[in-house]
Amino acid sequence: MAPPTAFLPPTTGRGLLLRPAIAAFGRLTAVTPSRVVGGAWATPAHPALRVSAPTPLPTAGAGVAVRMAATAAGDASGGGGGTVGFLGLGIMGAPMASNLALTAGRRVVVWNRSPAKAEALAAAVAAAAKDGKAHDGVTAGEVVVAETPAAVVAAADITYAMLSTPEAAAAVYETPDTGALAAVGPGKALVDCSTFDVATSVATSKAVTSRGGRFLEAPVSGSKVPAETGTLIFLGAGDRSLYDEVAGDLDAMGKRAFYLGAVGAGTRMKLVVNTTMITVLSALAEAIALTEATDGPAAVGDLLDVLSQGAMANPMFALKGPKMVTAEKAYAPNFPLEHAQKDLRFTLALAEEATVPMPVAAATNALYVAAKAKGLGRDDFCAVVEALRP
Repeated sequence: MAPPTAFLPPTTGRGLLLRPAIAAFGRLTAVTPSRVVGGAWATPAHPALRVSAPTPLPTAGAGVAVRMAATAAGDASGGGGGTVGFLGLGIMGAPMASNLALTAGRRVVVWNRSPAKAEALAAAVAAAAKDGKAHDGVTAGEVVVAETPAAVVAAADITYAMLSTPEAAAAVYETPDTGALAAVGPGKALVDCSTFDVATSVATSKAVTSRGGRFLEAPVSGSKVPAETGTLIFLGAGDRSLYDEVAGDLDAMGKRAFYLGAVGAGTRMKLVVNTTMITVLSALAEAIALTEATDGPAAVGDLLDVLSQGAMANPMFALKGPKMVTAEKAYAPNFPLEHAQKDLRFTLALAEEATVPMPVAAATNALYVAAKAKGLGRDDFCAVVEALRP
């Protein structure tokens, strides 16, 4: 396996252009977004479509100039102008696509299973971009809504994906004629930022490369807020040349990226990292439940204060702890509990294959299964504390 490498992006201005789009998300119905049908740019005369004026190609700024110098105008690599695709606009995908448009200056062709989310994102990005705001000298781009996943891939040389489950990915990629793979061929590339099991990532890679395309798995460490602020961590594996080409885009969406080797290495790292995080959060849930039962809910504040002063102080406890107390129960999802349990399940399967015992992860998985049975799957993963309360 190749040794891990990383790049460090600029640290100033991160996410400043995204926030106006997030603030406006879902409220700007008067703006008509552009659309793509069958991979071709529609004209204003198309009876079902209106196309906004094209965004001028940007002037390269800090962290972008070298990649742009090596890229022809309109090419999809490296950040700063050009067209890319994006499949899946959920909790993570929508802000990531918005950062590609507003921070990297991309024209982002998107598809989502629920078209209304795609239309709302296009409207919000258009509203944020209309004043000509820029990030590091890059003119803000736009979001364009496509009819099908195949239309997204046909319209862009590089397509990103952020999908929830292997089943969802199969529907998006493999549906005859309209699935993303139907448009994959030489010159096309797929960067999958989803978190799946290794077998799914390897199968997707084979499906793309057998058609002449290139594939990079790039699952992310981080949840809703890092996606919004452009501070995700990308765990890349697969085609090294593609990893290098998309460095500018990863910079727009994240604070750090690693190249870890062949397809599967990124997925394994993501599962190990997430399992560590989830088990530690579960330990906090047990501590809160025990403190409530023995000293009353009011004592949980003291527990969190004590933890914050010692070796166990960490950003996750500081963020999630106050939301888990009985008086708050603030479980709006940043990382849905059902997705946490999915990652635990994948990790345990990987551990079984590697003959590595993981009793702590197994016990944590059982706790998350119990929380799902209580109807908490769509809540934030910190809602697992409810599975420990009477």
